[in-house]
Amino acid sequence: MSSLEGDWRVPLDSVDASLIDSFQSGVPVEPRPFQSIGASLSISETAALDRLERLLELGIVRRFGPVLNPPVIGSSTLAAVQVPEDRFDAVAETINSYRQVNHNYRRDHEWNMWFVLTAGTKARRDAIIDEIEAVAGSVLVLPLVTDYYINLEFPVVNGDQFAKSTHTQATVEPTPVSETRMADLSPLECELLLAVQDGFPLSLTPYQDVAERIGSDVATVVTAIETLLETNCIKRIGCIVNHVTTGFDSNCMVVWEVPLEAIDRYGSRVGAIPYVTLCYHRPPRPEQNWPYTLFTMIHGRDSTAVDERIDELATEQLPFNHERLYSTESLKQTGARYDELISDF
Repeated sequence: MSSLEGDWRVPLDSVDASLIDSFQSGVPVEPRPFQSIGASLSISETAALDRLERLLELGIVRRFGPVLNPPVIGSSTLAAVQVPEDRFDAVAETINSYRQVNHNYRRDHEWNMWFVLTAGTKARRDAIIDEIEAVAGSVLVLPLVTDYYINLEFPVVNGDQFAKSTHTQATVEPTPVSETRMADLSPLECELLLAVQDGFPLSLTPYQDVAERIGSDVATVVTAIETLLETNCIKRIGCIVNHVTTGFDSNCMVVWEVPLEAIDRYGSRVGAIPYVTLCYHRPPRPEQNWPYTLFTMIHGRDSTAVDERIDELATEQLPFNHERLYSTESLKQTGARYDELISDF
């Protein structure tokens, strides 16, 4: 992957900008999707594919393909550990060695290592947590309870200080999430999800290539992808943008001590605010001195501006005790892994 120095926008023209910002979702589920993408950009399908390959090489786009929905497909949780500095690297290496761990960040807090773990079943997820606990000590386990707004699709080719700030007010519907109610997937759907979890092949016929990989035909694959979108196993299909490369590197997870009886009211209100990129309810863990129930995430290009927005939230929207956990280092960032999905077939 090439590295970019200085302003990352310099190598881009208006067509690149449209490709990045217009196709973070909505890529057509059809045998030759780059025909439609190219037509919308007034270029050929080959030119559209060439531009995407270049954006991937530059590191502006991390991946192209589906964004899978871990809480729907398997059993997923956010978790954290408190690691002494002299053991930090060793513990990070152990946690990152699990394929089921797809994100891991150092955060500026006593709970200083935060990771996301997704397994095929809750039993397997919990077994991995037990193994991590044996190495790292007490694990703070915080599964998703309610989704108010979770969408890292946002325009980046701009001068905005905040991701999502050019969006209008979002409509938020509280969506309960179960730790144990998994999607009813067919063997074909399981194989398909495994085949695309790292992204689509970079070709003019990605669905055909996937079909050949799993021994199926393109019509069957297209139909299955459409079904997985309808059932929310796949959240979107498009360009997954590298928000750090594109300048959104001041990222703060803010945790709020909102009373449970008011959580939906405040979560729905705050999730609709344009600069809030993520908003969800996770359970408090009072036995681990963790009273927080509402999580918000703000992705910004300047930490001072991000702090000002958090001050605004605390003053105008969420008059509750809160803590600000800035991410200071990315330890691992991949797509969620679902290798266990087909273990029973």
